[in-house]
Parts: sequence; structure tokens; C-alpha cells
Amino acid sequence: MATTTLTPAASTYRSGLYEWITTTDHKKIGILYLLNSFLFFFIGGLLALGVRTELAIPGLQLLTNEGLYNQFFTMHGTVMIFLFIIPILAGFGNYVVPLQIGAPDMAFPRINALSFWMLPLGGILLLMGFLTGGAASAGWTSYAPLSEDRIGAAVNDAAGSGQDLWIMALVLIGTSSILGSVNFLVTIFKMRAPGMTLFRMPILVWTVLVTSVLVLMATPVITSALIMLFIDRNYGGHFFDPATGGNAILWQNVFWFYSHPAVYVMVLPAMGMISEILPVFSRKPLFGYRAFVFATAGIGALGFSVWAHHMFTTGAVYLPFFSLMTFLIAVPTGVKMFNWIFTLFRGKLTFSTPLLFALGFLSMFLIGGINGAFSAAVPVDFALHDTYWVVAHLHYVLFGGSVFGVMAGLYYWFPKMTGRMLGEGLGKVQFVLMFIGFNLTFFPMHQLGLAGMPRRIADYAANAGWNDLNLLATVGGFMIGASMIPLLWNVFISLRAGKIAGDDPWEANTLEWATSSPPPPYNFDRLPEIRSERPLFDLRHGRTANH
Repeated sequence: MATTTLTPAASTYRSGLYEWITTTDHKKIGILYLLNSFLFFFIGGLLALGVRTELAIPGLQLLTNEGLYNQFFTMHGTVMIFLFIIPILAGFGNYVVPLQIGAPDMAFPRINALSFWMLPLGGILLLMGFLTGGAASAGWTSYAPLSEDRIGAAVNDAAGSGQDLWIMALVLIGTSSILGSVNFLVTIFKMRAPGMTLFRMPILVWTVLVTSVLVLMATPVITSALIMLFIDRNYGGHFFDPATGGNAILWQNVFWFYSHPAVYVMVLPAMGMISEILPVFSRKPLFGYRAFVFATAGIGALGFSVWAHHMFTTGAVYLPFFSLMTFLIAVPTGVKMFNWIFTLFRGKLTFSTPLLFALGFLSMFLIGGINGAFSAAVPVDFALHDTYWVVAHLHYVLFGGSVFGVMAGLYYWFPKMTGRMLGEGLGKVQFVLMFIGFNLTFFPMHQLGLAGMPRRIADYAANAGWNDLNLLATVGGFMIGASMIPLLWNVFISLRAGKIAGDDPWEANTLEWATSSPPPPYNFDRLPEIRSERPLFDLRHGRTANH
């Protein structure tokens, strides 16, 4: 079969820490994204365990200051969303997308490095609030005018500098996302290998492409909102304070116009990763490739028409339209679910750890979609708004979806990144602990929400009937924490003495497996001829016709 021979540029690699700090290689930057994101994942997890410990039984035990409890749940949500889920998916995209399209690097390597280094700086700014009198405490949504109180007062017991640091950190992180999205778009449109047409691109590349469009269109909106909030807090502005002629609902409109598309920013790349994994471990092509592509584009387009379903109870939005659009966006998601199920149907399944986490993604994300459809019904949303039902829904989508997808991707691409296989035994132990712990934590929250427990409270009455479910959720939370131990041990021993992976241990379909593990700085010596979305499968089976 014909190949494309590449002329690699001369490498000036240095070794050691200096090379990692100054690198512009997309693979090393991708690994830095993963390491940074996992660090913040553990920080966010510890904050969550603090919240769950406080709620395990009635009465204030651990976080005896209610303001400190507010800081914990605010920073937990902010860290998990802006410093873990979004960046870690960008990290996988950084590492894998140039390899999958046969490119030697990202289009703008130095901007790529800048995008990464903004993240730890933003994280440090965010967490410095704990050292300056109190972190942000108005929730990860920071609704105005609650977040406007410059005297920082009742909920914060602090001078309010933590909220200003929160604003500056999010502006920095958002700028990182915008630069990254431009880089992805130019790379995907301008640096594909010969023969790699748009409809021969792997699904992961498609999902990163649509995600980048969402980031580019939505992130400047929240950046403007953050700047307005900063002006209100520090320079006498009146954008959001009704007492001075502002409009508090304006914050909700601008915030959710970003944050609902951001839900798809947090889940579309995970969908793409699952769509790479399922065909490999079922030994079948992805069912309905083009339908999947159009469904991805449909989610991206509809994502900007549903933001106000977070605002049904404000009385300031047109309820029928946003309810209809919220139900409508479930259609392309449903198309994807059927694509995944039919990809597995009658396949020769190999139950390796990546497939187990992918199946966890399918089942948990399905629950997250169904309980979200309840909230799309206006009368139901009026009853469930701001209860623990919403917490359950959010986590079934972003943990049951995105985090299970991240774990599937980690076990799948770890051999490519390191040349070593992660241990299957420890991987399965981690999956069982995480799967059981996740459901123990968040499934009871549906019942708590139906029973009327509001979210973001530090304490509850002993006779409210919520005790057992809260205790169960706390036990599940610690089980999720325990599931990280086999993961860390697995990574540690695999890097030291793991099984040598070889170039293509999974007999996969896409181009990243056509080079060595780990790849050289320039990625490829030569590329197979690309005649379908599965060039390695074609090469392995001697296929030369278009498919």
C-alpha cells in the first residue's frame, strides 16, 4: 500500500526538567495538561470530601464556620469544571488530534505552550483566596448580586478578595481556552495529511472541532460578564445590582449563555474518546459514522439555544421555547447513544479496562440525560429547581459522563504516551470502586431532591428524613476517593516496570497507532495512504478501495 514519506525537521531536544518547562511539542504539552488537571482533580476531590463529611450527619462538625462550607463547595465546583474537566479533555486533544490527522505538531506550538501555562497560574490565583481571608463563596455560578457584596460580608466572613481572585483566575483560564480553540481549528483545517478529508477524520477530531467552535463563540461572553462583575465590585459599576439600577437577571443570561454550551465543551470530547474506543474493542466500525458527525454538529448548533432552561423560575424567560429546545437537543444525543449501542451489538467484545470505563460512560451518561429531560419539563423544574436533584443530574453528566470517558481514554492512550501498558487487574479494581462509589454518592441525591433538600446548605434538621441518604452519599464519596489509590499505584508501577506496549497494542484503527510508542518529536516517518476513517484497519487488511 502506498505511503506518504515525511521529512522530519531537525530536533533540538534537551533532556530533563528544563525541556518539559520550555517544550512546544504538542505531546509533552498534552501530558502536562493531564498532570496539571489530575493535580486539580485531587484538590477538587478533597474539597468535595469536606462537603460530604459535613453533610454525613446533621449538625456542624467539620466546617463549623458556614462561610468556610460555602467556600468549599464554591471552589470544588470551580476547580472541577475549569481546572479539571475542560483542561484534561483539551490535554487529550493536544496529544491525540495532531497524531490522528497525521500532522507533525499543532499549528501554533508556542501559543499552545502559552495556553497550557496560563492554567496553573489561574489555579494558583484561584486557590490563593484561601490564604487572603477567604476564597470565593457565592457558588461556582457566582450569581449577582450575591457575588457583588464587596464588603464580602455575611456568606464569606472575609474582605471579598477571594471573589476578585476567582474572577481574575477565570478570565485567565478562559483566555487559555480561546487560544487553544483557535489552535485546534487551524490545525484541523490546515494540517491534515494527504487523503484525510473531513469525512475521513476520526470522530475524536470531529468532537474537538465542534468543541473548539463552542469555546470560541461562548467564552468571550462569560469573559465580558466577569469583567462587568469586577467593575461592579471594585470601580462603582452598576451592571448587576438592582439597588443601583442594574439587572441581576442579566448576569444569569450572560453566565448561562456560556455555561450551557460549556456543558458540551465538557462532554463532547469525552464522547469522541468513547467513539474511538468502542469500535476497537468490539472489532466493528462505528455504526453510522456520518450520522454521528451530524449529531455532533447538531449538538453544537443547538447548544446556544437552551441556556435559559436554568432560569425557568426567574419568570424572565419564554418558557415554551426553552423547554422545547431543551427536549430537542436530546435528539442528537439519542442518535449517538444508538450509534454506540449498535457498534457494540454482535461485536467481538474484549472487556479490557478501556471498554469497561466506556460502558460505564454509556450507562451513567444515559441516566444523566434522562434525569435532565425531567428538568426540561417546566412544572417539574419548578419543583426540583435548586434541590439535590440538580446536583445528581450535573454529576451523572459530568462525572458519570466526562470522568468515566477520561478514565477510558487514559487506559487506552497510556501505552501510546509511555510505551507501557497499565495493569488490567488494578484497572478493573479501580473501575469497580469508582462505579459503585459514584452510584452510591449521586443516585441517592435524586431522592433527596424529590424530598425537597436544597443544595448548598451546610446543615439540615435531624427530623427532615434526609439522614440515611446523606450518610450513604458520603460513604460513596469516600469510595470514589479510594478508587484513586489503585489508579495512582497502577501508573507508578507501570511506568517503572509495566508490560512493553509496542506500537499498536489494541490493533486500533487511527493514525496515532501508526507511529512508535511513544512517538518521536516529529510524530511520523511515513504515513499509510488514507482512504477511509480507519486507515490502520485498511493497511492491516490490505484494503485499497474507498470505503
